[in-house]
Amino acid sequence: MDEDAKAWIRDYAQEMGVASPSDDEIERLLRLAAAAAHAAHRSVAPVTTWLAGRAGLDLDAALRLAEELAARRGEPGNADQH
Repeated sequence: MDEDAKAWIRDYAQEMGVASPSDDEIERLLRLAAAAAHAAHRSVAPVTTWLAGRAGLDLDAALRLAEELAARRGEPGNADQH
């Protein structure tokens, strides 16, 4: 992720009054979004990440759930990227 994108995330987090995600957290968020997009449609990626946050899931649990759902639906998800 380039510095401009990281700056946007940092500034947006600051505006919301929350800590900015770490580089590792950003990577896991992107993996979650990719799993959703590859399993269904790219438009579900941001909604999937929002739902994970709303449910209070940690990123590992959210990614695991997305990959399991993709497997049950017979879709590849992004499981090969572990």
